[in-house]
This record gives sequence, structure tokens and C-alpha cells, in this order.
Amino acid sequence: MGQLYYGNATTSVDVPDRLLAHLKVVVATKLRRNESFMMSWTGGSEPAGRSSIWLQPAIPLRFVFDTADMEVLNPQTVRDMANAATSSAGLIVDLDQDIPAAPQREIRPVTASTPRLKVPA
Repeated sequence: MGQLYYGNATTSVDVPDRLLAHLKVVVATKLRRNESFMMSWTGGSEPAGRSSIWLQPAIPLRFVFDTADMEVLNPQTVRDMANAATSSAGLIVDLDQDIPAAPQREIRPVTASTPRLKVPA
């Protein structure tokens, strides 16, 4: 279980590492573009109801992961979260949700018949 620290608060929001990894990518992308947005969450160890924070580049934010292993992100989940963050409702996260695994890509070995990109000399 990872933690999300917002502002100068010493308390954190507990977020599963897999969900936190997806959140980190979406939040970092939006803030890098100087785009502020609302993020709300339900579930987890929070009391019943919903909590919300306004995310903007000037407010400190720290992501702490329970493990050093990097999560494999699901691109569709990242896109869905980014689109939600852009909406008027903001990004709404269920801390109890399971993030689907990334679809497996078929990896084909390079052979002599594999088309190659020709680079002009």
C-alpha cells in the first residue's frame, strides 16, 4: 500500500501501489502542462463519503510506493483517468478498485523477412 502526501500535510492517503502508479502518471502529466484539476476519492481507509483536493503545480505532492518494483501500466486506464481529470467533475478514484492488467502484446522475433525501416544515408 502506497501513500499520497498532499501539500505540507504529515498525514497521507493510502493508495494501492498499482493505482498510485497510474495516478502518478496522470497527475504528473497534467501538472507538467500547468493544468490544475480536482481529484476526489472514495473507499480505502477513508471514512465513509468522499474526499477531494485541488491539484495545481505550486502545491507539493509526493508519491510513496510500498515496493521498489515498477508497475506495468494499463494504457487504457491512464487514458480514461486523464480524460476524467479534464472533465468538469474532475478525476474520481475508488481506492478499492482493481486496475485491469495491461493487455499482453504479441512479441515477434526479428527475422530476415521482417520489414525494416530504411534510413536515408
